[in-house]
Amino acid sequence: MGRPTRVLLVDDHAMVRRGLRDFLELFDDVEVVGEAGDGLAAIDAAGATKPDVVVMDLNLPRLDGIGAIRELRKLHPEMEVVALTGFAEEERVIAAIEAGAAGFLLKDAEADDIAAAIRAARAGELYLDPAVAGIVARHLRGPIDTLGTGPAGHGLTPRERDVLGLVAQGLPNRAIGEALGITERTARTHVSNILAKLGLTSRTQAALFAVDRGLDPAADGRERRRS
Repeated sequence: MGRPTRVLLVDDHAMVRRGLRDFLELFDDVEVVGEAGDGLAAIDAAGATKPDVVVMDLNLPRLDGIGAIRELRKLHPEMEVVALTGFAEEERVIAAIEAGAAGFLLKDAEADDIAAAIRAARAGELYLDPAVAGIVARHLRGPIDTLGTGPAGHGLTPRERDVLGLVAQGLPNRAIGEALGITERTARTHVSNILAKLGLTSRTQAALFAVDRGLDPAADGRERRRS
């Protein structure tokens, strides 16, 4: 087993943070390294503690969770954020995903779900509450009609379709590289190109885009490589 996942807890209620900490102390592979009570404090704490994953409430004083997620992703792109909220309001769910959240849970989630979301975020995978996943999927149905036809009319290459299929399966860049026989850096470049071509802003959106359309581009790639 590798080192525990370092986690920063952000919520404006001390009792909620204490409850989250108590939950997460049940798991040997998770280590809470800090807490913050508002968005600006979260940015400072992230810089000081260098967590792998930030678990962040969206309703925060001074700087709200959406703004804090956006700023953290800009300053520390290696850190992932799991958003928490009391209820699945569509506007805020979409805003959090677009800001760069790698996961989204409701506050009544069980301890196992929170730990699973943290593990998934560290691995570069997607973890959404089922109600939230439905909201995001519905939102993504409209902007793009067909795979490989983004706003600028640029289609995906066969390799990019392979990569998109693996993103849809929740694989991080390193695992994508291993599966396709390319470097992690090359896999990251392909993901960036896919987002640009499809007019999306995160790998979370790319995964949901593919899954929502019942696509498995990686399967096509496997058939080509076997032939």
